[in-house]
Amino acid sequence: MSHIGSYLFLTTFAILLLSAYLSIFSNTEEPSNGKQVIPIVGAVGPESLAFDPQGGGPYTGVSDGRIIKWMENERRWIDFAVTSPQRDGCEGSDVEHEQIWEHICGRPLGLRFDGRTGNLYIADAYMGLLVVGPEGGLATQVATQAQGTPFGFTNGLDIDERSGVVYFSDSSSRFQRRNHISVIVSGDKTGRLMKYDPQSKETTVLLQNLTFPNGVSLSKDGDFILVADTTNCRILKLWLEPSSKSGVVEVCARLPGFPDNIKRNPKGEFWVGIHAKRGEFLKWVLSFPLLGNALVKLPFDITRVYSYFARWGGNGLAVRLSGDGDVLEVLEDKSRNGWKAVIDVDVLQKNYSLLTEDESPRALRDCVSEH
Repeated sequence: MSHIGSYLFLTTFAILLLSAYLSIFSNTEEPSNGKQVIPIVGAVGPESLAFDPQGGGPYTGVSDGRIIKWMENERRWIDFAVTSPQRDGCEGSDVEHEQIWEHICGRPLGLRFDGRTGNLYIADAYMGLLVVGPEGGLATQVATQAQGTPFGFTNGLDIDERSGVVYFSDSSSRFQRRNHISVIVSGDKTGRLMKYDPQSKETTVLLQNLTFPNGVSLSKDGDFILVADTTNCRILKLWLEPSSKSGVVEVCARLPGFPDNIKRNPKGEFWVGIHAKRGEFLKWVLSFPLLGNALVKLPFDITRVYSYFARWGGNGLAVRLSGDGDVLEVLEDKSRNGWKAVIDVDVLQKNYSLLTEDESPRALRDCVSEH
């Protein structure tokens, strides 16, 4: 690349960051009033939420490879499980430590309990698909590859309670989680949606050539599954058996930002955590794949740069969708000190918990009741 070309790409990227920075600070409304705030201390990056079959928890995975459980009566978190036997050097509560150690210590993302057995299934970005018993401890790997291709960025999951089959996503075979911004900027299309059968121990690829598949959620009747298409800010619907449209893929919903986890509520609706809004400038950048691929080759880590800017403000939100993709409700904190990134919304009885990835330990919120 010529010096002029390098300069143009650097300038473009600088403008992109400035645009993100300005959009973060453009909102000055007062913060919304949550019902309760549960702090997470000594860790960063809480991810998916899960409740065990007895209603205990919530449980969440954090950046040092642990899965922690909230003990409501004691008002504290306890360690429940880990995804890697390597624990030396794993303790740390900043983003830089996370990016250096997460491929060694594990990075648990999607979580889901099997209501029949009490086992917790875990999608770890580096360790693959794992399972741990009701008592916790060191999780066991059950799948690390499919059709000869290793998982590169195992992410979201859901379980069919009737059959025990686990549906999960692999966001990229090219980039790891610590380079997740590169997955988006480059337009990477190596993501896959898969299923694991605990009876046969087989892993099957359902969809491939996806752009950053993320959260996964099965319908109440088991006739379709939703998967977050993060790069394109939309939700895809794959029809399953016994539907007459089995194998058909549809765009279920288009969203104002980058979707993360998807969780079904007892009514059969779906909550989607929106990590961040997508501005018009970023939308323009993503429309030029050559530009995006040039950006990921620049001599600095764009994921770290993004993380630095993102910590200064909040623009995440949560959206409740019908099974047909209609928007039923939007939750948003537009204050300057609001939600930096909404990762997950999970429902227990009539209350829902909303998980935000904040720099401060203000990470888990128990919000108002659904109506």
